[in-house]
Amino acid sequence: MGSAAAAAFRFLLLPLVIISPYVSMITGTDIPAIGINYGQLGDDLPSPYRSIELIKSMQVTSVKLYDPNPEIMRLLAGSKIYVTVMVPNQEIINIDTNHSLAVKWVQDNVLAYYPATMIRFIMVGNEILSHHRSAEDMQIWNHLVPAMYKIKNILKANNIQNIKVGTPLAMDVLQTTSPPSNATFRSDIALTVMPQLLKFLNGTKSYFFIDAYPYFPWSANPTNASLDYALFKSQTNYTDPGSGLVYTNLLDEMLDSVLFAMTKLGYPDIRLFISETGWPHEGDLDEPGANIYNAAIYNRNLVRKITAKPPIGTPARPGVVIPTFIFSLYDENQKDGPGTERHWGLLHSDGSPIFDIDMTGSRADSEYEALPEGHNNQAYKGKIWCVAARGADMTRLGRELRYACNQGNRTCEALDPGKECYEPVSLIWHASYAFSSYWKQFKSQGATCYFHGLAVQTTRDPGHGSCQFPSVTL
Repeated sequence: MGSAAAAAFRFLLLPLVIISPYVSMITGTDIPAIGINYGQLGDDLPSPYRSIELIKSMQVTSVKLYDPNPEIMRLLAGSKIYVTVMVPNQEIINIDTNHSLAVKWVQDNVLAYYPATMIRFIMVGNEILSHHRSAEDMQIWNHLVPAMYKIKNILKANNIQNIKVGTPLAMDVLQTTSPPSNATFRSDIALTVMPQLLKFLNGTKSYFFIDAYPYFPWSANPTNASLDYALFKSQTNYTDPGSGLVYTNLLDEMLDSVLFAMTKLGYPDIRLFISETGWPHEGDLDEPGANIYNAAIYNRNLVRKITAKPPIGTPARPGVVIPTFIFSLYDENQKDGPGTERHWGLLHSDGSPIFDIDMTGSRADSEYEALPEGHNNQAYKGKIWCVAARGADMTRLGRELRYACNQGNRTCEALDPGKECYEPVSLIWHASYAFSSYWKQFKSQGATCYFHGLAVQTTRDPGHGSCQFPSVTL
């Protein structure tokens, strides 16, 4: 794209009137620039009452919930905290195909609390268009936008105009993202779901909600990608050869790729809303850069960027506030997947901060206490084993052992009586072998060393004598 085309593109993306740190919506409702995602997939989290008090103490006035929990919704009444609620993925088809169920959902989860609880957004589903979804989830795709229309029409019938309807999407809805000017939506949704969705968002003056995590593209190639660029610390710039736009951080590239993709489908003016972003403060050995230093730097710089006066925006859409929900309020120890999945929180489960952060964006770096230097910023190279965690519950450990051994491919053949790893006859020993063997065989298919919190990674070979534990080599 030449300079004239780039100028035309920037003209198409001129912002609405914006006053930082709030986004003035068409309805006159102000939405705070910074909010927090409040997930509840943990068995050790503070009560909803305590959680809301903590959110208030952090001076956060916007919260996104992953389900309209009745207790939380009632406690938020009168709090002056703006609330975003979510329709679970599994309810989307029913809402589209059964008008009575759609009305009931809105009545039970919105009208029962509104306006005392300041609901401002309804999210229909969560990352439902991701390419890694199951065939069952993909059946929901054709029902997504019709369900959004149903909910919007029910709100209108109840004379509610200032609740916007949207759906949060992951970055994998894009076929390409770099450079931003080349970005397009994935071919399996570009001509079907996406035009319908963009038409709805444009017509209802809603937002394109995007879950944008610079950690993931950086950590996928940490030796060649700039960590400083991902953390808003880079002293160098990147120029998009197609648009001529100059980038100083990875998040802006990701956001502008969405803007370019929307523009190519004829929708250059839909506003962006970051529904999730953050940086993990801990992870597995094979997950580089997940430490407190990087998490603190990313989130502090993010808040400063989003709350800046005058607004910064992105190179393709300068001067615009992009409202943002940071992920997440707490670490959530019941989440499956790799270690980082359970370590995105700003707070420990006892409510204490994992690192110091000013959510208003007004504090300078010199006002913060010194952080421990970052570590594990390069991918680990070597062998890793997956073993039973110290103090693991024996009953649960037995269940996970049976699961690992029942997956076929002779996962636990070496544990049979008389075989090389049968002794010592110990549940912890047998589980450790089974976990390592299972992980070795199925890691390439997405298996993780987690086993519902009963397994940990180690670089120390747990085998002995003739018993050699299978390992993963990175």
